[in-house]
Amino acid sequence: MVGRIPVMDVTPVVDLGRQPAKATVGEPFPVRATVFREGHDRLGAEVVLTGPDGERRPPVRMTPVDDVPDRFEAWLLPDDGGSWTFEISAWSDPVATWQHHAAVKVPAGVDVELVFTEGGLLLEQVLADLPAGSPDHALVRAAIETAADTDRPPAARLAALQDPGLEAVLAAHPVRELVTAEGPYRIYADRPRALFGSWYEFFPRSEGATRDADGTVRAGTLRTAAERLDAVAAMGFDVIYLPPIHPIGEVNRKGPNNTLTPGPDDPGSPWAIGSRHGGHDAVHPDLGTLDDFDAFVARATSLGLEVALDLALQAAPDHPWVTSHPEWFTTRADGTIAYAENPPKKYQDIYPVNFDNDPVGICREVLRVVRHWMAHGVRIFRVDNPHTKPLAFWEWLLKEVRRTDPDVVFLSEAFTRPAMMQGLGAVGFHQSYTYFTWRTGKRELEDYLVEVSRETDHVMRPNFFVNTPDILHSYLQYGGPAAFKVRAVLAATGSPSWGVYAGYELFEHVAVRPGSEEYLDSEKYQVRVRDWDAAAAEGRSLAPYLTRLNEVRRDHRALQLLRNVTVHASDDDSVLVYSKTTAGQLPGAVDTVVVVVNLDPHGTRETIVHLDLPALGLAWGDSFVVHDEITGEEWTWSQHNYVRLDPGHEPAHVLTVRSSR
Repeated sequence: MVGRIPVMDVTPVVDLGRQPAKATVGEPFPVRATVFREGHDRLGAEVVLTGPDGERRPPVRMTPVDDVPDRFEAWLLPDDGGSWTFEISAWSDPVATWQHHAAVKVPAGVDVELVFTEGGLLLEQVLADLPAGSPDHALVRAAIETAADTDRPPAARLAALQDPGLEAVLAAHPVRELVTAEGPYRIYADRPRALFGSWYEFFPRSEGATRDADGTVRAGTLRTAAERLDAVAAMGFDVIYLPPIHPIGEVNRKGPNNTLTPGPDDPGSPWAIGSRHGGHDAVHPDLGTLDDFDAFVARATSLGLEVALDLALQAAPDHPWVTSHPEWFTTRADGTIAYAENPPKKYQDIYPVNFDNDPVGICREVLRVVRHWMAHGVRIFRVDNPHTKPLAFWEWLLKEVRRTDPDVVFLSEAFTRPAMMQGLGAVGFHQSYTYFTWRTGKRELEDYLVEVSRETDHVMRPNFFVNTPDILHSYLQYGGPAAFKVRAVLAATGSPSWGVYAGYELFEHVAVRPGSEEYLDSEKYQVRVRDWDAAAAEGRSLAPYLTRLNEVRRDHRALQLLRNVTVHASDDDSVLVYSKTTAGQLPGAVDTVVVVVNLDPHGTRETIVHLDLPALGLAWGDSFVVHDEITGEEWTWSQHNYVRLDPGHEPAHVLTVRSSR
């Protein structure tokens, strides 16, 4: 039922309130609502947060949204993890109504003494709620006397009642009439890693791998992979993500470049899980043992890295599940089990799980597997192809894990329809892969930055991966080293979470064939031998650049937030400009970063960029010093600024605002 003061179109609300909206400890989030009433009287609105402890936080006054009639907003800041609610209160504001009437009627000589009498009565109501003897009490008492002082000219009395100090007291202590409350609405505040982090992905079997003189490749293990963790940590990454480490199926195993004719020594795809050596709760014997995995986790933890493990709910034809639970799969008309397909793609080495056959048994087994790895130190799971499983299953699983272990984070690897991607976020996935890889032009990047930061932020937290083992965009294939820098800058500054797949820093860019996004000699199907030391010694590594980007991300709070992106203008269709700032979102010193990127990896661009200074917390006409965090150069900037970006030198500015002048 509509309240006396209507409060409508409240956000953030997910799935009609059945699911909580996303929040993060220490991250501001906006509450917005349409609030209006009949006639012309003024109104007010505020939001109150109630924390997981059941305590109500101080109310936050809602303010009008620019250029949107009757739309109000307030920014709130959860300071603890767990389930929160917010409630919106709206009311008729007789003091604000009187202030408007007085400003119009008194100068026009209309009902002057009646206006002052009505004002005095309202001020008496405010006075009754103020502590006697306080400065505010004295200020309002003096205003009451002024309103009644007929010896003073009306203009002087009105000016005294419009004193900014008095108006501030009246705004802080409103007279509320016809109060309407809407809510509560649910949000859930996750730990900061759900929002902010730098991810690095590698295949343990390639880390420490060697090639003998005769060409024989000797694969790495979890023990040799652990030796690579120091370099990953030194680059400033927070999460080390491992593809599946489980036994790989031997039936229908794939060979190099996804061929169907593997040799006896070909290792197969890690996503074809399960063999005579075990299933999802086992470690591939070629990688080591469960003790080796524990040692890997311990080493990562000592370096400040969290381990993310792939959760791929599918099975190779020789997975133990196929024998013990054939009902968990789909049997075709000829009696065979259906393998995975996404025509024209075929995955003969993988059986998809049919979640409509024995859903209770499947749910119990998956939860057991997840808790098994949680017990071995895994608190982050990257979930493979979650969009091919029912949303109801994920809702159940994620709630079960959150109920006992709310710190566990799940990343959704779903490149699919927007409704499914947002649905996965709505039912509990903490982060989501995105369409970022395929957004390379200026206009589409501008639109996408706005979309992920303002339009879908209540259901999806983006993780901008620059590449993955099976996604090598043509921009990287043909853009040269500058393209790798451009994409790294965009990902590292455009999203609080970003990711890199090993080999990116070596500019690996060759596709299996023209028009394909698959790597040649893909690491999905074979061991990759890399000489990291030689690349660094010869200056062929992007690692120092990635390290600097991660340093900047850690140093600047603005880059750790999602909902603070502003897109600015430039006169060149290949120069993208955007900023992130804490102004208006977090208390304390303002942190502002302005990013200017030449999206053309082949040509130098010269242009003028035009900044929306109020969006940076500055005034029109201000000049200020900007510091380039990549090169160390400094310039004095204002609203309009010349830039020249040479992709052969530096294709981007990552500028922090040092001071205003």
